[in-house]
Amino acid sequence: MRLAGKVAVITGAANGIGAATAQLFAREGAKVILADRDRVTGEALAREIGANARFQLCNVAHGAEIEAAVSAAERHFGGLDILVNNAAIQNVKPIAETSEAEWAEIIAVNLTSVFLGIKYAIEPMKKRGGGAIVNTSSTFALVGSPGYAAYHAAKGGVSSLTRAAAIDLIRHNIRVNAICPGTTDTPGLRRGVEATAADPAAALAGYLKLQPMGRFGTAEEVAAAILFLASDEASFVIGAELVADGGYTVV
Repeated sequence: MRLAGKVAVITGAANGIGAATAQLFAREGAKVILADRDRVTGEALAREIGANARFQLCNVAHGAEIEAAVSAAERHFGGLDILVNNAAIQNVKPIAETSEAEWAEIIAVNLTSVFLGIKYAIEPMKKRGGGAIVNTSSTFALVGSPGYAAYHAAKGGVSSLTRAAAIDLIRHNIRVNAICPGTTDTPGLRRGVEATAADPAAALAGYLKLQPMGRFGTAEEVAAAILFLASDEASFVIGAELVADGGYTVV
């Protein structure tokens, strides 16, 4: 029960890493707000978790909806101790083929939403004497690859913002850190491959060859790393990037 008595907001909580994190947090004693734009899946997950979970419809491209998710934590559970800025989208296109609108959407969902989540979490966390913010960055903040320029830029921004916010908020006893997952076997990964690859099976096999452990990560493995950063066990961890990628960035 490492999160007993804590209240958490998790964005992008209906599927993948966000859903695994919500389930793990609840098992560890937290009350959780599942913030996502997928109402059907999100509400089903909240029902599965039980009385300590509430679903909040939230498109993180809109700041007012992020603010509403934070307010829901106070309204339903009396405060806010943990924020996991996890929601993200990808756009697989070469730079020359990426429109300004596509670029703006990737930045809005993957980076601006993190800034807004941090912004709106500050006052509720100060009321509780502090808190923990975990931002989902990516190994793509650390390496380059073709076809993901906007996503790389956004995730690089998330990592840099994490360091800046960590120093800015340390005086309020609010710890800010980032998790950098590698290729994780989630519904989002498979949907993305199916939408962009002529041969999805071959594309997945190609990604698999890049994994030093010979497999993809699981959402549960990433959630466990997020739990550490959110818990009091990481009380001396400030502005860190915890890489959970099976060795992808070290070969």
